[in-house]
Parts: sequence; C-alpha cells; structure tokens
Amino acid sequence: MEAGVACKLKYPSWIGSETFGRKSAGSLRFGRIPKQDHKVRVAVSAHFPLQTCSDRQRSFSFEVPCSSYNDFSASTVETGSVHAPYDESLMLKNKSLEVEPYLHGHNIYLVGLMGSGKTTVGKILSRVLSYSFYDSDALIEQEVDGMSVAEIFKRHGESFFRQKETEILQRLSSMKQLVVSTGGGAVVRDENWDYMQQKGIVVWLDVPLEALAQRIAAVGTHSRPLLHYEHGDPYTKALKRLSYLLEQRGKNYAKANARVSLEEIAGKLGYGDVSDLTPTEIAIEALEQIEVYLKEEGGMAIAGL
Repeated sequence: MEAGVACKLKYPSWIGSETFGRKSAGSLRFGRIPKQDHKVRVAVSAHFPLQTCSDRQRSFSFEVPCSSYNDFSASTVETGSVHAPYDESLMLKNKSLEVEPYLHGHNIYLVGLMGSGKTTVGKILSRVLSYSFYDSDALIEQEVDGMSVAEIFKRHGESFFRQKETEILQRLSSMKQLVVSTGGGAVVRDENWDYMQQKGIVVWLDVPLEALAQRIAAVGTHSRPLLHYEHGDPYTKALKRLSYLLEQRGKNYAKANARVSLEEIAGKLGYGDVSDLTPTEIAIEALEQIEVYLKEEGGMAIAGL
C-alpha cells in the first residue's frame, strides 16, 4: 500500500551557521554565510512527499528555497532525504490485517527460553488480533492455590509442574482465538506439541543467550527455579543455565512453525544490539513469520485453507 503526504511550510527562523555542516540521512547546503554574524534569519518553504520503505523507515524528499533577510544572495538547499521513526502501531495493525484472513481463529503459542519476552509480545499480539491472552505459568499458579512457579518446583517438583502444564495446554487447545505464552520447558513433551499444533501455530522467540542472561540478571533470578542449580553472580548463573537448556531443548524449539530471530530483526533494522528492539517490532516480525508459514502449503493445510 502506498501512502503520500504533502505539506508546505513557511516559517521564518534563526539558524546558527555552525550547524550547517551537520549531515544525517539528508543534507543542507548553503551558499555564502556572512562571517560577522553566526546567525542568519531566513524564510524556508519546504515540500515533503512521504514514501514508505521496506526497511520500516519513512523517507521523505525535500527541496527548500531560502530567501535572505540580510544583504547576501539567496541560496537553495539541495534535494535530499531524511529518515524518521516509523509508526509502529500503524505497521502492527496493518500487518495484523494481512495475517488475520489466514488465521481462521487458530491459536498462537509462543515458545522460547525463560526471559525471551513471550508474555510481553503475546499481549501485544492478542490486542492487535482481538484474541484472548493466556500465560500458561500463571494458569498453573492459579490452579495450585496461587503458589508461584518457584514454590511449586520447590514443594512438588518439576514433574508435577510439567504435568499441570500439559493439562493446561490440553484445555486451551479446545478453544479458539488465543495467544498463549508457554513456559520455557513446554516444548520437551511430545503431547504438548500435539495440543499446540492440533489447530494452532507455534512461534519460537529466538533471543541470543547473552541478551537473555542480561535481562534475567537485571530483574533477579529468585523467580527462576531452574537457575538455583548454578553458582556465581546473577549474569553468570543465568548464562550457564541458559546455555545448558538451549543445548537440551534446541531441537524442540526448532520444531516451531515460525521462528522469530531477534538478531535477524536487529540486522534488518540496522540496530547494533537486540536490546534496542521494541516489543512491538518483535510482534511485527512474529506476524510476518506467521504469514510466511500460513502461505506455505503446510501452513495453509493447518489453517484449513
């Protein structure tokens, strides 16, 4: 879809000549600048036709004639382009409208290691798709008298927790129009895959281990029962355990119908670090990967198309 916006601006302003040499995505070039005064009053008229870009940035070209209020000749700013932050909410909504016809109300299950952002991204997806959101860990906690996951592991053991997780996924699989954030270990049981992929789409949020360890260390490891087996500072504990878990579960995560790699998103958007990504940008990529899957032969069969 193409979009265009045009506006004209006439605005007398004071411009410091010391800023003229600065360049970003566009450029400004002036003719003669009087040496005796660093500030020159000019009138600017600009035309900004907006163009959408595939790299999720907005670019607009412009040409600005400048007329002087002083005793030197007028100059013309050359045509150039600048980049402005794109409208995340609008792009998210547009992408959801593209994907929705292929979904047919089928559930979306988010899988990934602890701290990968499944709950945060899941809530964004549920809102934009008008789906209900469920966190499987939170549902288990409700069933076990409000006991936290860490406390459940301590009192009843991991096998008890995993069984409860399977029961929750079984019930959710009979419903429609859900976004479900699963626990990090939900992928280890084959029956869980049966329930999630019965009439659902599984999306793996693939986050670099170093970034995950930093996230977990920043909020503390007390709520992460599987980290209690490691020693050292919070970052070291998290990184060691996450490395072990990924080695054990990597093949299971790879069975997901769609993979959302934060490293790949950061590369496409020109970010130096995945921590610069917003949850909305990750949600947009999730929808894009879901769309790719559903348009493929296997995905279309799952969606009943």
